[in-house]
Amino acid sequence: MSASCEQVNNLMAVRSAIAAAELDGQRPQGAVTLVAVSKTHDADHIRPTLDAGQRVFGENRVQEAQGKWPALREAFPDIELHLIGPLQSNKAKEAVALFDVIETVDRPKIAQALAEEMAKQDRKPQCLVQINTGLEPQKAGIPPEDADLFITACKDLGLPVVGLMCIPPADQNPAPHFALLREIARRNDLSVLSMGMSGDYQTAVALGATHVRVGTAIFGSR
Repeated sequence: MSASCEQVNNLMAVRSAIAAAELDGQRPQGAVTLVAVSKTHDADHIRPTLDAGQRVFGENRVQEAQGKWPALREAFPDIELHLIGPLQSNKAKEAVALFDVIETVDRPKIAQALAEEMAKQDRKPQCLVQINTGLEPQKAGIPPEDADLFITACKDLGLPVVGLMCIPPADQNPAPHFALLREIARRNDLSVLSMGMSGDYQTAVALGATHVRVGTAIFGSR
């Protein structure tokens, strides 16, 4: 089997698993958006999934995304591109110009830089606040106890905050982290929950994810 055929088969398997998890969780079919995580994969490696109809993709680094997505967008103008990796404030200008959704708003400095760039460019990609549900010192994200105040501060800056994102600790049951994120979203009246990756996306769907970020299960490891 060619690599491109394998990718498409993987994509269809993930879509089927999401649909089954929606059914099991009594969620409407199509309630969950698959964000295909294409970081570290070049344009040729991504194209078979585009040909198969996938349109929502996630990238970790602004510079890497700049190198491959403008040309792909010429061929597939309805692509929706998510930034799912940490953002440095000196890349805010490029991020606002390139991405449709920025999932990693994680500190006041970034919120301020994004708000300023959105005003300059008259472009407002949707924003998600990243919550560090496991309070891991090596991970980005707002501590859960500070989430409400930070979300309010972001909205006061004019950021279009629509939801939350988290990455649970690798060595823990993800379900309590997903439930915590859902509760923070509920009390802040946010509708988007980006949670769940290749190893736990079905659990995330059961707990209310609206977006799951799946890379390895589609593209393989690099």
